[in-house]
Amino acid sequence: MLLSHIKNYPIVVRLGLFVLALLFIWSPFLLSTYYFLGAKDPNLTTIITMAILFVIFLFLVKFWGQFVYDKSNIFKSYGLVFSRTNFLFLIKGLIIGFISNWLLFGVEFLLGWVSFQSPSLPLVKLLTEGFISAIGIGLAEELFFRGFLLWELERDFSLAFSASLNAFIFAFLHFIKPLPEVIRTSVTFPALVILGYILVLGKRSHLNLLGISIGIHSGLVWGYYIVNVGQMVKYNNLVPSWITGVDKNPIAGVMGISFLLILLYSLKIDNKLRNKVKNDVNMN
Repeated sequence: MLLSHIKNYPIVVRLGLFVLALLFIWSPFLLSTYYFLGAKDPNLTTIITMAILFVIFLFLVKFWGQFVYDKSNIFKSYGLVFSRTNFLFLIKGLIIGFISNWLLFGVEFLLGWVSFQSPSLPLVKLLTEGFISAIGIGLAEELFFRGFLLWELERDFSLAFSASLNAFIFAFLHFIKPLPEVIRTSVTFPALVILGYILVLGKRSHLNLLGISIGIHSGLVWGYYIVNVGQMVKYNNLVPSWITGVDKNPIAGVMGISFLLILLYSLKIDNKLRNKVKNDVNMN
């Protein structure tokens, strides 16, 4: 079949064809949604259009896997497997991401840079809405970046280069904004690169399953959602925002980058320990 030849094309061509197909299918839904809802409720419009984009992405990936790569379950190749192990990795990642967020704010509290206050919304509402939003964002972004994109990169490049390029693309696509904003929030870029690399390493060190990266990503978003929407943290303005986080984004500052580097190092140590245990078991 003609489509099966696409897998032999360079990655730039493969990705270009996939993205063009995705945008072509999505554009009528995007335009009609903005036409009917855009001016009335921009927030709802964004939610609907992004949800439609993700659904189209799922169907297109299924089609792509079956007719380009002759794989009936391409999601399994990406690491999206419904198993007990992957679920446990998801829970582990959620705990890591969520606690990392609060540890960061805890250290800043001890340094006197922030102070905690009662949530502006009911805590149960914050936890529930934050969790649903975080899981949705984590699943969508990790399936694309650490699933589809990483798998495609690894077909053409070494594992090391694929990881670095994946992290860079992840940061770049989150950084598409006007030049003044790029300059003002420039400290965010290295933080996103480190986070992207963490999520690649997490997946590779956990049987190449997406559960851990979805969990870490979702846990970070969940913790930030509670703090941000619930207005639970007040910045005391004792240090510049590029230290505590530009626009009150906890990872968009020196402190956030430091915690991400600690998390990266911890994952490497965890991977070495688990490999050592596995080798010891095999030897016995």
